[in-house]
Amino acid sequence: MSAHQPKGSFTQTVKAVAWSFFGIRKSSGQAQDIARIKPAHLIVAGLLGGAVFVAVLVLLVRWVVTSGVAS
Repeated sequence: MSAHQPKGSFTQTVKAVAWSFFGIRKSSGQAQDIARIKPAHLIVAGLLGGAVFVAVLVLLVRWVVTSGVAS
C-alpha cells in the first residue's frame, strides 16, 4: 500500500457495500477498496445498507399481503 494513495470518499464506500450485497466484484476492485476505504465509513455504510435492505423487504411483504397477491 502506498502512502500517497488517496483515501476513499463515503460515496465510494457506499458503492463498495452495494457491490458486496450483490456478491459480484473483481478482485482488483476489492483490493483497491480495502486500501482506500476507512473502517468507520464501512461500518456506517454497511449498517445503512442493511437497514435499507430490511426496510425494502418489509415493504414488499406488506404490499404482497395487503394486495391479495399471496392468496
